[in-house]
Amino acid sequence: MDTFGHSFRLDIFGASHAPCVGVTLHGVPASLPVAADDFTRDLLRRKSGAPGTTPRIEEDRPEIDDRRDVDGTLTLTFANRNFRDADYRVFTDIPRPGHADFVALARYGSLRDGWFSGRMTLPLVAAGVVAKKLVAPICIDARLLEVGGVAADDTAAVAAQLQAAAQEGDSLGGIVECRCTDVPVGLGEPFFDSLESLLSHALFSIPGIRGVEFGDGFAAARMKGSEHNDPFIDAAGHTARNGAGGINGGLTNGNPVVFRVAVKPTSSIRKLQRTFDFSRGRLTDYSVPGRHDVCFALRVPPVVEAVTACVFADLRLSGTTATAPGKPDL
Repeated sequence: MDTFGHSFRLDIFGASHAPCVGVTLHGVPASLPVAADDFTRDLLRRKSGAPGTTPRIEEDRPEIDDRRDVDGTLTLTFANRNFRDADYRVFTDIPRPGHADFVALARYGSLRDGWFSGRMTLPLVAAGVVAKKLVAPICIDARLLEVGGVAADDTAAVAAQLQAAAQEGDSLGGIVECRCTDVPVGLGEPFFDSLESLLSHALFSIPGIRGVEFGDGFAAARMKGSEHNDPFIDAAGHTARNGAGGINGGLTNGNPVVFRVAVKPTSSIRKLQRTFDFSRGRLTDYSVPGRHDVCFALRVPPVVEAVTACVFADLRLSGTTATAPGKPDL
């Protein structure tokens, strides 16, 4: 399904090689101001064109259809003008290794014009801009930690990694960390609608996400309780460390919510791979045509922020019980 949320609901539509992509939002208060310029910063952060990203450039300016006073909806649409259908036709005969082409053909009988493309993160970012307005003063900040195993702040090494991968016709993955501050205590639910569950659900909707960890994450399995626990340091519930990533029992605990996501290397690569040609019924050497990111992780931080904001907005509008930081109801 292409719908997420309850009180703050988003329905994404379109496809990478369709006339447009977009999102319809439900539950946005009519009193919340929304203008085209509000989207500029985050859309530019996601935009392609920088080294390591796809050379496909789109305007990415939203067309806003505000019907909140009529049927409660706010629709943001982005035109697709710079796409080449010929790049996709071959994928019907030779599905890209690591991509969704094979399962899309098996399930739907077609490639759906790029339904599974990173282009679909554009409406997610747009939805996130609105959601961030709704959850203020919660601050959501995602940043790139690693590119291909190299620290992202080592810009020279990252540039060299990207250049080498591009020359080889290959791709790189990365790790993105997100920190959410000024989060009130008590957002979330126990068990199935725990905040970790809701965030993971949204985060895994981003194409190419391979893992999510909160706080100490997988490192906790190698720690002792005395190392992983978060001792309290004041009556507000602040802790000496944050091994839990700001969440206990599925609920926010007033400390920063911290998690990391692993982004896989882009599936579409020019480097020759030995794979199956379904039209001829035999193995073949295959180089993926078209324009693709060397490292899609470079553009993922604003997408992570967006889906995180959507989760918080849904909880806020759903009336989830929460108190201000430092004032838990005990």
